[in-house]
Amino acid sequence: MPLTQEQKKQYKSIGHHLKPVLIVAENGLTEGVLAELERALNDHELIKVQLRLPEREDRQGAIAELCSVSRAELVQTIGKMALLYRKNPKPNRNLSNISRFSGL
Repeated sequence: MPLTQEQKKQYKSIGHHLKPVLIVAENGLTEGVLAELERALNDHELIKVQLRLPEREDRQGAIAELCSVSRAELVQTIGKMALLYRKNPKPNRNLSNISRFSGL
């Protein structure tokens, strides 16, 4: 289910304070990167990804592939940063960025 504009606005305000938990470098989307993406989305629901790829088209392609592989929603892209969200049916309230920062 796509995110509403109100949800995106709320998630952007939460994501502003986050540090990247995943970095995609020149090697691209390796098995290790995809495994870490899966773990991070399960734990945190809302994550910031840094893409250290020089070309804009490469970054956009990598973001699209990250979203399709992980079944995540793209909340926002600014430069070399992307904010991804995937709802966890049983979130850990201590790890989930949505639960921890919902008071903002």
